[in-house]
Parts: sequence; C-alpha cells; structure tokens
Amino acid sequence: MAAKLYVGNLAYGVSNTDLENMFTPHGTVQSAQVIMDRETGRSKGFGFVEMGNNNEAQAAISALNGKDADGRKLTVNEARPREDRGGSHSGGGNRY
Repeated sequence: MAAKLYVGNLAYGVSNTDLENMFTPHGTVQSAQVIMDRETGRSKGFGFVEMGNNNEAQAAISALNGKDADGRKLTVNEARPREDRGGSHSGGGNRY
C-alpha cells in the first residue's frame, strides 16, 4: 500500500523531477509533486511524495528529515489528510 509524505521547506527552485530524484534512492516513488501558487506559478516551498509502501516511506523519512538541501533543512513526515476548509461558503450570510 502506498504511503504519502509531506515535504516542507523546499527551495523555491525545486521541480517535481528534483523532488522525485531526492526520494528515489529510498524506494519506489509513485508520484512527486511540488505545490505551486495558482496566481504566480511559483513554488510554495512544499510538496508531496507518494512512496510504494510504508517501509520505503519510513526509510525516506529517516534519511531526509532534517537533511540540508540547497541550504534549507527539509521537513519530511507522513502527510495528514487534508482538512475541509469550507471553501464553498461565501460567509456573507442571508441578505434580504
């Protein structure tokens, strides 16, 4: 079963391919995505990597969490489920 990891404090120049290459030595990378700002198209400085299984994910966490990459210490841990922000509500209330 695949395991999804959060990768934080990425340098802004890191691409999806760079992220995948960082994790490949630790197991099978099923996907690697750097999160981009919709308006500017620039990296937000974090991303997600999906590893082949939990053992590979734990190996990647052990090897990469706190590691220096482009002058920044990476944060690597298990991704938490996305929280519902209630984005479909305008917050304006009822207007009569």
